[in-house]
Amino acid sequence: MNTTKKLVLAAAIIPLTFATASAYAFGGKSDNGRGHGKCSGGFDRGIMRQLDLTEEQKDQMKELREANKASKKVNAQENFGAKLEAKQAHQKQVQALVLADTFDQAAATELASQMVEKQTERRVKSLEKQQQMLNILTDEQKTKFVELQEEKMQKCSDKMQERIQKS
Repeated sequence: MNTTKKLVLAAAIIPLTFATASAYAFGGKSDNGRGHGKCSGGFDRGIMRQLDLTEEQKDQMKELREANKASKKVNAQENFGAKLEAKQAHQKQVQALVLADTFDQAAATELASQMVEKQTERRVKSLEKQQQMLNILTDEQKTKFVELQEEKMQKCSDKMQERIQKS
């Protein structure tokens, strides 16, 4: 290998090495506070395990999860091209907005409202699936589910208070 190739290779590898090291030093990937961690407030399988489900209920839950997984897979396969094009078009709009010489408030508001609309659609679908799963539970199990969820949220609230007071 000649010297130029070695320098180019070193220039590419060294920043990647430092970036990886700093990511590990920072603590790696963490979902805390991002809606996917223990304090997300959403549907929690851990709570479901504490509800003493019957075998029939477990089977119904499994069927629902598998049906949802299958429909997601089919939807992803059928709409992959269209979703990719829409995502790329959206990204181009965002780039045009932020790279423009002057900020266009109306265009930014329109893009933000489109993003909110898509997020709302996803959230509604998620809530519908949660409702279907919770409909499998008996009234007593639903009551216990609510109690366990409130307990969990209280613990998370306490942890957040502690973190705020420490900083």
